[in-house]
Amino acid sequence: MSWRDWAGYFAVSTYEVHHEREYNAIRNAAALIDISPLFKYRVSGRDATRLVDRVITRDAGKIAVGQVAYTHWCDGEGKVIDDGTVSHLGPDLYRWTAAEPNLRWITQNALGLDVKVEDISDRTAAVALQGPTSRAVLESCAETEVPLGSLKYFRVTRGRVGGIAVEVSRTGYTGDLGYEVWVDAPRAVELWDALMEAGRPYDVTPAGMLALDVARIEAGLILLDVDYVGSKKALVPSQKYTPYEIGLGRLVHLDKAPFVGQSALKKEAAEGPKRQLVGLEVDWDHLERLYDEAGLPPQLPATASRLSVPVYRHGRQVGKATSTTWSPTLKKMIALATVASPAAVIGTALEMELTVDHQRRQVKVTVAKLPFFDPPRKRA
Repeated sequence: MSWRDWAGYFAVSTYEVHHEREYNAIRNAAALIDISPLFKYRVSGRDATRLVDRVITRDAGKIAVGQVAYTHWCDGEGKVIDDGTVSHLGPDLYRWTAAEPNLRWITQNALGLDVKVEDISDRTAAVALQGPTSRAVLESCAETEVPLGSLKYFRVTRGRVGGIAVEVSRTGYTGDLGYEVWVDAPRAVELWDALMEAGRPYDVTPAGMLALDVARIEAGLILLDVDYVGSKKALVPSQKYTPYEIGLGRLVHLDKAPFVGQSALKKEAAEGPKRQLVGLEVDWDHLERLYDEAGLPPQLPATASRLSVPVYRHGRQVGKATSTTWSPTLKKMIALATVASPAAVIGTALEMELTVDHQRRQVKVTVAKLPFFDPPRKRA
């Protein structure tokens, strides 16, 4: 019913008039999501690990064969360029995913190394099967080298689905139990049909970007160009973010071999970030009062908002909320925000700008722990 541009492809925003049923499939059954427009690179050769380790902030030497690492990479000033996953598929072989084109940056950093970097974005398709019944769906139709029941979180295995050669990784962007299935692009439609057929007894539902947006905010997962700006696209210094400012500090391994941005990040780690990514929970009673004063019932946005709005403390702006949504699972209005570090303490009372009847008002919010939603089944 609705489409959007994603990296030059038409991607589904919603298959139906409203994305509610698609979201419920993610949280209560299984949802099938086309993620093929991701940029994908194949890194191979004797120095493949050295290249990966030179670019990303995590210690690539600790990423075992069969493991997937969520990571990011920075410029020389320690500002984040992009984030994605690196899958260690075999000795001296990696698949690297990104939200934006990064081939030139990776290739530049390969100077002097015995390594081959290929853009396989058009050659490799992928679908995300997410939700509580996703494992049952795959087990009903897949034959894998590692049994799906024992495939650990952020691990990958080879196999076949409906006779189609695939790689299955226990990853996703929903914060729920889920998998991503990687396939040669010419067989992607066959794979989709096979998963849909196998998933009928488990209420599998195709889902688009609108449902995914709600789920990823609940999971506290950031989105490039929404919750932060990649340093290559930033127009002013304030638009550039360090890993510590967007909740990725845990993925910075300062004591490993030299990597791009290491010196700047050591300084940042010692001084502490000036701003931080936080979750916000909206005070619903106060929101109702604001609408009541305007003679209106509370009105919720039909979709997750990617419009940034100011966040205040005692009348002074301390940051901005970048992604806001009503959470059907938590029955709360929640947001991801970047605020000054003194205001980032869990439980801190803040105010977020809210438009009521075309008037800018401030609704009470509380800093909350991320992720908002973190079910045990995600890692079980």
